[in-house]
Amino acid sequence: MPALVNYRGDDDLYSGASLRSGDSGLLLSNSHVEIYCPPRKRSRISGPCVISGNFFEDNRPSVDVLPDECLFEIFRRLPGGRERSSAACVSKRWLTILSSVRSSEFYNKEHVSADEDMEVECDGYLTRCVEGKKATDVRLAAIAVGTSSRGGLGKLSIRGSNSLRKVSNFGMSAIARGCPSLKALSLWNVLSIGDEGLFEIARECHSLEKLDLCQCPSISDKGLAAVAKSCPNLTAVNIESCSNIGNDGLQALAKFCPKLQSITIKDCARVGDQGIACLLSSASGLTKVKLQSLNITDYSVAVIGHYGKAITNLVLCGLQNVNQKGFWVMGNARGLESLSNLTVSSCRGITDLSIEAVGKGCPNLKHMCVRKCCFVSDNGLVAFAKATSSLECLQLEECNRITQIGILTALSCISSKLKSVSLVKCMGIKDLSIDFPALSPCESLRSLSIRSCPGFGSTSLAMVGKLCPHLHHLDLSGLCGITDTGLLPLLECCEAGLAKVDLSECSNLSDEVILALARLHGATLELVNIDGCQKITDATLAALAESCPLLNDLDVSRCLVTDAGVAALSRGVQSNLQVLSLSGCSMVSNKSIPALERLGQTLVGLNLQHCNSISNSKVEMLTEKLWRCDILS
Repeated sequence: MPALVNYRGDDDLYSGASLRSGDSGLLLSNSHVEIYCPPRKRSRISGPCVISGNFFEDNRPSVDVLPDECLFEIFRRLPGGRERSSAACVSKRWLTILSSVRSSEFYNKEHVSADEDMEVECDGYLTRCVEGKKATDVRLAAIAVGTSSRGGLGKLSIRGSNSLRKVSNFGMSAIARGCPSLKALSLWNVLSIGDEGLFEIARECHSLEKLDLCQCPSISDKGLAAVAKSCPNLTAVNIESCSNIGNDGLQALAKFCPKLQSITIKDCARVGDQGIACLLSSASGLTKVKLQSLNITDYSVAVIGHYGKAITNLVLCGLQNVNQKGFWVMGNARGLESLSNLTVSSCRGITDLSIEAVGKGCPNLKHMCVRKCCFVSDNGLVAFAKATSSLECLQLEECNRITQIGILTALSCISSKLKSVSLVKCMGIKDLSIDFPALSPCESLRSLSIRSCPGFGSTSLAMVGKLCPHLHHLDLSGLCGITDTGLLPLLECCEAGLAKVDLSECSNLSDEVILALARLHGATLELVNIDGCQKITDATLAALAESCPLLNDLDVSRCLVTDAGVAALSRGVQSNLQVLSLSGCSMVSNKSIPALERLGQTLVGLNLQHCNSISNSKVEMLTEKLWRCDILS
């Protein structure tokens, strides 16, 4: 008698009699077993049933025994992106197979609706950034599958890698196959992606426009050259700390990328004159060039001067093997006719002679930044000031051979278009009382920043004030040596009205100078920063409240203000105070909460850090009431 097995869901076993012709049940039989399923209840088996002598021989779903080639053909026929994404979630094997299907190999192309949830940049394409532990091959494969039906990924950034499951060439292959429309690729500190990964990008992503490689030691000239040959639309390339990229890679960029506009090369030991000279002499469309910490010589810098006719922004940093001759030739070659922004940092080749040549050879130079160039002195600064004709902004940082005489003389003879001057940590400036001949004022100057120059005192400041009658912005942060007596003449000379004043860490200033500031410039003041001015009291807040209707940003951190000062400020004429910092004002207490509530009608930022006299409960209450204001406590 054949065994009858019940699958109706209970424990009753049916056996014995044969089936009548009127029975509506189902009899399955073969030489090994017969199974009777009566119609009382639907079977609980949802998957296909394998019937054999050993009934429970294989419990896997039958589709899982299919080879990869069959699954590949099934997946490429899925109707849309949602179905593909759902299939990719089943297992890592399915995800791997799906990620190997090129976008062009899918039978069904899905139309992307305008309201579909996607992360879109302002330039109109999908972007993803994967960082740290999330940077794995599985993550990249999922991104490739998930975005392929929506036009593919447009921008991918990988920052670091998972220490256990590192992102590798396999992940790059998945991205390349799934995202052929990739336009921007950024790899930072990715040790396990090498040339093979870039080969895949080169094979599939011919629309690539931007390539950013930082700390990628496994990528060499071969990978960069492959991208250059296959991606003629490259416009921007950044290569930083890539120890195996050298001259051959740059020569490939020069040969195959006619649209290249921006190049940054930093700390690449294998890059030398041959690569830089070839790139700069061939890429006629380059407008932005940054070269930092490279083993190049005068020759490369001279090539810039001869062939950089389209360059508008040039940054040269840490070029220790470039001497005075290189910069002198760069200026005298007269090829930098379009240059408008120049930054030179930590280059000993910038001397008095070479900086004068740069001033003469760059007729359209508007912004000049000289940082940590120890061989530039007063003579060079004055010669440069006289040579340049279009300069609008001058920044000098840690140029310690420049003194008070050089600064004042340069201001009096520099371009009539100069709008901004910034001096930072220039230790050669000493506060000396010197009889100067009559100097012409710099009528065009609107912004003056002198920061962390300890030798710049009241005497120097009074002289500067006479040369700058039309200042709008004044930043004297970190000048511990200036006093009320030295600053008052400058405030009195500013005829146009100051709008932004930063006097932070000027510890010798008192209420007297702020009262004068409010009286002379209250109608135009928009920002006042007196952080760390420990002689400032409530009198300052009262004066600003009474005289500054346009004030929108006020920082009185670590000043001697109290609840009375805050109350006076809350009753002031300023109608649009948006940012207020009281950090470290220990004498401001819970009594100031009503005043802060009134100020909160316009505030978007309030700093109450280290205000130890204000309780946490009051801060919480204030946070609830001023829900539109970002409160730091």
